[in-house]
Amino acid sequence: MSRLEEYILAHIDDEGDLLRELTRDAHVNLLRPRMMAGHLQGRILKMLCRLIQPRRILEIGAYTGYATLCLAEATEDEARIHTIEIEEEMEDFLMKYIARSPHKERIRVHFGDAMERIPHLDETWDLVFIDADKQRYSEYYDLVFPRLRPGGVILADNTLWDGKVANVPPPADKQTRGILKFNEKIKEDRRIEKVILPLRDGLTVIRKNN
Repeated sequence: MSRLEEYILAHIDDEGDLLRELTRDAHVNLLRPRMMAGHLQGRILKMLCRLIQPRRILEIGAYTGYATLCLAEATEDEARIHTIEIEEEMEDFLMKYIARSPHKERIRVHFGDAMERIPHLDETWDLVFIDADKQRYSEYYDLVFPRLRPGGVILADNTLWDGKVANVPPPADKQTRGILKFNEKIKEDRRIEKVILPLRDGLTVIRKNN
């Protein structure tokens, strides 16, 4: 961690005991803890959620549930967060921390392929957070956009992909190619406003026009 990042973390809201414990647990017991949102991104997700004030949230890719818990912190009691995780082996870890959250009643967890599960969720979305298979970002976007309310927001994580988007990827690098395809799609979409925040691996904020 750089000195600048240490300074930033020391001058923003604390992540809280539950998320700190989740982070330690992930670094000890999971192979890819870097995939978690983490302290800074978690506080940004909470702040954006607080500003948007969504009643219906869809999260594509829960992993440890860190981002899920951050989003839940910023919602009102009547809000609902539907989060979808394809890796069923994450169930014990994920549900362990959601069960301990004071906001657990707002969270609905679905295991399986998001492309199959989303059509069965009869909701109009105020906020969608995409953080799953990078090859399928464009597909996720096309699937959720018709059910995103006017003025609704999509947050897409990892859209700078460790800086790889600035170079031509090799043919075998399907993840980077998926992100590049998505970024070009968003660039050309006139139905939205969009900006890429250079936060960690890149966070694209997309607002559907009224």
